[in-house]
Amino acid sequence: MQHTYPFHLAIPVDDLSKAEVFYGELLGCEQGRRDTHWIDWNLYGHQLVTHQVSQMPYSPAFNPVDAKAVPVPHFGVVLPMDSWQALADKLQAANIDFIIEPYVRFKGQVGEQATMFFLDPAGNALEFKAFADISQLFAH
Repeated sequence: MQHTYPFHLAIPVDDLSKAEVFYGELLGCEQGRRDTHWIDWNLYGHQLVTHQVSQMPYSPAFNPVDAKAVPVPHFGVVLPMDSWQALADKLQAANIDFIIEPYVRFKGQVGEQATMFFLDPAGNALEFKAFADISQLFAH
């Protein structure tokens, strides 16, 4: 199934000011509408909404993948490889604490992909990835 419509995701944050710095300044997301308890963000063409809550509802659990602890739940965007590398470089320069440092999975195989995992200031887990061949996004 192919479509061109963006997804919408609303996530909890416990400090809207920290979310504004993280999503707006660090990740470079354009800010959309806002109110006193939420901010809309343009996350690479998708609508992400940070909603302030008094307490975060959960912490991520972890599943083993490639002998690494992948946080669940997590969200992110599949980027072109050059955009992924630019983001990885920017995050490393900002001394982000990665859950999983940027690396390439399945090197030279079907589905080769670069990936990285980190948390926002509220503890929401994010993954950004890029495929050597985007047509292999759903390959087996």
